[in-house]
Order: sequence, then structure tokens, then C-alpha cells
Amino acid sequence: MNSLYVLFIILGVIILYSIFTYFYQKKIVKTVTEEEFRAGYRKAQLIDVREPNEFEGGHILGARNIPMSQLRMRLKEIRPDKPVYLYCQSGLRSARAAQFLYKKGYKDLTQLQGGFKKWTGKIKTKK
Repeated sequence: MNSLYVLFIILGVIILYSIFTYFYQKKIVKTVTEEEFRAGYRKAQLIDVREPNEFEGGHILGARNIPMSQLRMRLKEIRPDKPVYLYCQSGLRSARAAQFLYKKGYKDLTQLQGGFKKWTGKIKTKK
């Protein structure tokens, strides 16, 4: 019976953490539809946080590739005084990148809902 209580406590902690993370994400980064993303990304810094091989397979026209794994080292390439539009394959890495950037003082953060896999606009591929 005690192990059942422990299991419920662990499950409760996981649920509370998930809820906290969800609302924290909502506070720090705007998640927008493709239409809203298109309307604003040309006036912002468009950052693709996927790995280079994913970027070369296709990316949004005008995007710079700063992979999540290199973000800490390449932070100086992103201006804190301009809006930052982020995307990855599905939205998970861009959300993590937004959390990191927010902690470093970046405030105007936007991510593409559904990530690159939901993008229907123009793309560029490297050959």
C-alpha cells in the first residue's frame, strides 16, 4: 500500500511540473500560427535551432541555423534588442531555446506552432 502512495506522489509531482512548465512557456514565448509567423518573421531574427543536417534538408527562407546544441556558444550572434523568431522540427527544441534566451535577457520571443514540419511556405534546401 505504501508503494501505491509513493507512486501517486511521484505522478502528482510530474503532473504539477508539467503544468508549471506549460504556463511558464506561455509567459515567455508567443506560440503563433504559420500565418502570424509569416507576418512578423521578416522584421525579426529568424533562427532555426535544428541541427545542421536537418537545416540543410530544408529550412525557411532567410533563416539562420544556430542549433540548440550550439546556442550557448553562439549567443552573441543574436541581438537582444530585436525580436527573435524561433523554430525547430516540432516545437520542443524551440521552446527550450526560448527558455534559455529568456534567462539570458531576451524578451521578444516567438515560436512557430507545430514547427517546421507544419510549415507550408517557401523553403530552401542545400544541395
